[in-house]
Amino acid sequence: MFGLVNSAILKLRLYLMKRRQFDNLALRKLFRERYDIDIGMYSYGCFDQWRMPGPIRIGRYCSFASTVRSAPINHPLEALTTHPVLYERKFGVVDKDITWDQPLIVEDDVWVAHNVVILPSCKFIGRGAVIGAGAVVTKDVERYAVMVGNPARKIRDRFPADLAAAIEASRWWELDTPELRRLLETHGDMVSSPTVAALEAWRHG
Repeated sequence: MFGLVNSAILKLRLYLMKRRQFDNLALRKLFRERYDIDIGMYSYGCFDQWRMPGPIRIGRYCSFASTVRSAPINHPLEALTTHPVLYERKFGVVDKDITWDQPLIVEDDVWVAHNVVILPSCKFIGRGAVIGAGAVVTKDVERYAVMVGNPARKIRDRFPADLAAAIEASRWWELDTPELRRLLETHGDMVSSPTVAALEAWRHG
């Protein structure tokens, strides 16, 4: 009974905190300490330990659709059975759950659309990447790549190499939202359509 009450309290607490998930520090602390899921500021859609179990490290300003799923491990093809009876203690066969050490790393400003599945063979999604709806990600994703399909493949880069380098050098994702608002007010054209020259002028200005 006590366990059920604790579970209900936790569910209510999570529900209340998720209403402002993009900047809730208490929610981030809970997921970091309880589920080994470390989520940067302003990222959202990834506060779900069942759809996206830890260990995961997610950067700032990432956008995850509510139907994204990541799988940290595969069922064991080489074992006698593929059933989780061999690695989940709830079935009473093994004494403890299997654990895995290598986290999924998702850098800043990544957009992952609806019904994307991230398989265990992918352990890195680079900054600025976009993963299209329904993609099945089977390998690491380069920075600023646009990925689609099953298996996911790169169809293009978001930016030319020199512009991507200038965006990297700007480190804009380290700004908080008030700073980003000021940037939009003073350099709106650069924000909506960045150029190498504009980014360098802002960075050195």
